[in-house]
Amino acid sequence: MKKLISVYIHIPFCAAKCKYCDFNSYDDIGHLQEEYVECLLQELDMYKDVLQQHLVKTVYIGGGTPTYLTDKLLARLLCGVRERMNIDDNAEVSIESNPGTLTKSKLTLLYQSGVNRLSIGVQSLDDDILNCLGRIHTTKQFIDNYSLARKVGFDNINVDLMFSLPGQTLEKWQETIKAVVALAPTHLSCYSLKIEENTPFYRAYEEQRLVLPDDKTDRQMYEILKLMLAQEGYHHYEISNFAKPTFACHHNLVYWQCQPYIGIGAGAHSFVHNQRYVNEMLPRRYIQKTKQNTRSTVEQKQISYHEQMSDFIILGLRLIQGVAYQEFYRKFNLTVGEVFPGKVDRYIKMGLMEKDETHFWLTTRGIDISNQIFIDFL
Repeated sequence: MKKLISVYIHIPFCAAKCKYCDFNSYDDIGHLQEEYVECLLQELDMYKDVLQQHLVKTVYIGGGTPTYLTDKLLARLLCGVRERMNIDDNAEVSIESNPGTLTKSKLTLLYQSGVNRLSIGVQSLDDDILNCLGRIHTTKQFIDNYSLARKVGFDNINVDLMFSLPGQTLEKWQETIKAVVALAPTHLSCYSLKIEENTPFYRAYEEQRLVLPDDKTDRQMYEILKLMLAQEGYHHYEISNFAKPTFACHHNLVYWQCQPYIGIGAGAHSFVHNQRYVNEMLPRRYIQKTKQNTRSTVEQKQISYHEQMSDFIILGLRLIQGVAYQEFYRKFNLTVGEVFPGKVDRYIKMGLMEKDETHFWLTTRGIDISNQIFIDFL
């Protein structure tokens, strides 16, 4: 029986760069689309030996804005992907999209090509806030695109939302949640705005031109989100992710459960045989290296046994159910207490963790300072 693996494919193109975004994405290299797609397929060919030994259980096409690609190039990519790997019949195949880049022809193409999970990055349903963020779409465009996706046949749709945004009040946030829930998406990913360096928002914040909700309001928004989604039947399964029963994102669970994956494209990361690989970040350099029929890997690292254990704890604590003691022992032949003596009990006494006979996990207070806790397990 073949082992399972997942594949991530990065598309770095965007119609416009959002003011908060520090992802590996660009709004001025659209002319490289065709070359880039051919290089993605060429890179997949370089992983032929690995892919032939595995059954692919999830494919995730992210960005950037994958749906910025033309219909022709999307068809070329999706067809080429299926030709180069053994995709399980029940595999989750996801693609990210932005409102304003979706048309009936594009959605139909995606659906007929085997994409069965659509992720729509709406971020807000307030047009003033969308404009402030630098988004290219309006609330109406999102609702129209969402409706069209349903009509085409998509029954597994994620919606991305952000909170603690400029000009966002508790009331506006509640209105956004209520309006999105009324559309009945199967999954929501909801993130607090983080001010990242080398972005327009960072410069505006440093110059005190950007006014954001305070930390107390940020936490209130998160608590409101959890409460409203729980009332509507969404299971809170990861710090920032909520799903209807059976609709958790299988690809993201691969990351959080330290399972193997191959990353294709500029800046993509891979994790195979306890080694991490990182591709060339800049699309032009990625294209240049790939055309020379060489992998564009710029960093390769063997993950030490202790690093593997730290990753297992840190990523596992992102899941609301937490870390399973038995799974840790099965994987490393050591107990959590032997590797990290006293740490779990110390955080339990501080009210930042809880445990039962099988798992330990972060409390609400623990989630609020989760990054500090994660550092302690490095």
